Amino acid sequence: MSEPLLVTFDLFSALTDSATGGSAALGAIAAGRGWPVGGAELYAAWDSRNKAAQRTAAPPTTFAEVSAGALAAAYDDLGLDGPQARADMGAVHGGVGDWPLWPDVAAGVAAVAALPGVAAVGLLSNVDDALARRTRAAGLVDADWLLTSQRLGAFKPDPAIYARAAEAASGAGLRLVHVAASARDVRGALEAGITAVRLARPGHALDPDGPAPPHEVADAGDLAGLLDGL
Repeated sequence: MSEPLLVTFDLFSALTDSATGGSAALGAIAAGRGWPVGGAELYAAWDSRNKAAQRTAAPPTTFAEVSAGALAAAYDDLGLDGPQARADMGAVHGGVGDWPLWPDVAAGVAAVAALPGVAAVGLLSNVDDALARRTRAAGLVDADWLLTSQRLGAFKPDPAIYARAAEAASGAGLRLVHVAASARDVRGALEAGITAVRLARPGHALDPDGPAPPHEVADAGDLAGLLDGL
């Protein structure tokens, strides 16, 4: 008899439309200061630097600190007045509960959780615990399985975060399956030897230098059928 599954989801790509939520939050800051930059441009500048910084970051550095540093760098590169980047990032993260989920998420996650072979659903994300709990996605998963970079002591795509998530699952008698959308998360999970399902999302492509995912869906509503076969 196969082990029951722990199915984890990436928080800010697979479940949350972070580009829409983050662009709105940063756009409001830019508009309030009369900056000649839109929210989408500012979000893209911050997001790319944030992901790059996470490649070399390690706890006890927090996600909040990494994010604030990335926002300061984005401000500087765009010629904006950035001494208040830490406070701005705090305000953005404080409103993360307003960031929308993708439309297929609520029903899709519920269907996965209802599968007989799934013991729990959770998050596996490069965030701090408090931030994870503030998101809309947190209410869709098991509170005991908010697997954050803060809790696991590593940031994606470090193989350690996936190995420690798998160890936590194994310690509970479960087998980990991770649902990822971003290129770094898909590649990181596969290269760490984790069973991974790619959930295709707008704005996210596969890493052309990484392994091809053996499992892929275009809608969260299709996850339950795929996972039922695993």
